[in-house]
Amino acid sequence: MKKVEIIILSGFLGSGKTTFLQKILAKEQQAERKVAVIMNEVGKVSIDSDSVPKETPLKELLNGCVCCTLSGEFEIQIAELLREYDLDVIYIETTGVAHPIEVLDTCLSPLLAEKLKIRSIITLVDAVSWINRKKLRIPLQRLIIEQVKHADIILLNKVDCVSKHTQNCIEEEVRSINPSGKIVPTVFAEVNVNELITSEKLENGEHEKVHVTQHLHIKTYVHTFLHPINQKLFEEFLKAMPDTIYRIKGYIRFTESEETLLFQYSYGMPFHTKAGLKMKNTLVFIGDDIDHDILQKILNDIEKKSILPI
Repeated sequence: MKKVEIIILSGFLGSGKTTFLQKILAKEQQAERKVAVIMNEVGKVSIDSDSVPKETPLKELLNGCVCCTLSGEFEIQIAELLREYDLDVIYIETTGVAHPIEVLDTCLSPLLAEKLKIRSIITLVDAVSWINRKKLRIPLQRLIIEQVKHADIILLNKVDCVSKHTQNCIEEEVRSINPSGKIVPTVFAEVNVNELITSEKLENGEHEKVHVTQHLHIKTYVHTFLHPINQKLFEEFLKAMPDTIYRIKGYIRFTESEETLLFQYSYGMPFHTKAGLKMKNTLVFIGDDIDHDILQKILNDIEKKSILPI
């Protein structure tokens, strides 16, 4: 099954997300890739939708944030884009006050997860605003740090407005927060977007250069159980869950009951409720540096043990 890529554009208010989106959409058009955009505005009126080319499928979410009040509508919008268009990639421009992990979490509805591939989180940082961020309220300071911490690519924008020494200091601070993210200094969000959306073939038969966004440190894993599983074995698995797993959500059925349960796990706290419908038993994991092979083996072992005769 072809998976549609998801690229999340994060960054505080005024960091240059829309400018960057315009540039990367032009590059995608040159590459003849089929692109759609979801734009989220906290206000009731769309401000930046005119920046998206008319021929590009666009969904707008207004008067709220996709990571909380509009999460249900957000899932519907993604499902509609997947149903109506044959796409290669969906760009999601978040509000300036959105947490990238919450947005990522909302993207991965258990009903959609197998159709999507999270390609990368790109966070834009305004160099001047970064220097002055401590004038903001503490929650906003923390949010900016979180947006940087969870990015795969950090575009350090407006570096022409600061000295080279200050730029170097900012890069050191950003690197201390996110050692594995790629930092790209930019002016007017101008960047060689070819690096971000394509891979390069090296000459003389060498291995293909790895796309920078294949190094997602915030990773996702989707697992589908073919049979009901033993509740006790699953609960033991959850107790051993490392704190690098932020979220688990989906549908699950235990051997002890016929009912399908809607399962949620957030920061170490699991809970489940009756789903009301018989759904495919699919779980979506979100976390830092998830080892797919190990996780798959553990879950497959749980399933095998669950179907063994007592």
